[in-house]
Amino acid sequence: MWDDARALNATALVLAGLAVAVLLWGALAWLVRQPAFALREVVVTTPLERASGAHLESVVREELRGTFFTMDLERARTALAQVPWVRAIALRRQWPHRLEIAVEEQSPLARWNDAGLVNTMGEVFVADWNGELPQFNGPDGQSAAVTARYRDWTAALAPLALTIHALTLSARGGWQIAAVGRTGPLTLELGRDDPGGRLARFIGAHELTTGLLARAGRPVEQVDLRYRNGFAARIPGFREKPARKS
Repeated sequence: MWDDARALNATALVLAGLAVAVLLWGALAWLVRQPAFALREVVVTTPLERASGAHLESVVREELRGTFFTMDLERARTALAQVPWVRAIALRRQWPHRLEIAVEEQSPLARWNDAGLVNTMGEVFVADWNGELPQFNGPDGQSAAVTARYRDWTAALAPLALTIHALTLSARGGWQIAAVGRTGPLTLELGRDDPGGRLARFIGAHELTTGLLARAGRPVEQVDLRYRNGFAARIPGFREKPARKS
């Protein structure tokens, strides 16, 4: 090889090319980190209803590092997503010094267990909320299932003028609805097996049973639907009269 001038020249060219590439890479890496490419403007492009613009700005100042070319957008997105009421973040670099932030905020649907909230997609999140919301209770990981039942059963009970204010899924899979209507609160025990079918049975019989009692001034406060062919109702203050002795 050392006697082959052509091979030596080719090797030298390759080495020279590699050296130039390394130098160019180093120069480029140095260049993109220069203050001239620093992000000087951060703009939230979506209107904020619940998320704090000041909190977002503080995260930008504390967490976002790098220039227009070197900023780790995934890290920035993760940091900004921790701000309360933020569900998702979209980041866009706008040449030459601008970073645009689009915020998707959480939309609260209900409270979840003791401290959380549930959004309209059935996802649990944590934030401060002082307004009125229905209460969801259930095991971890079941918020989406409870949300789906809430939507279906809210629509089903609407013709009866019953509004769900609490929905509970027990650890064993049993369902309970706490509703309120024209005559006051009503609790529906649906149990585990075919809760939707049991609720449909109650709705179908309502007019001639609990609805009839309510119109007569004897509103029902609890209905237990965990029976095969019927249900039991409890009326406040009602006491069964003892049978007469013959």
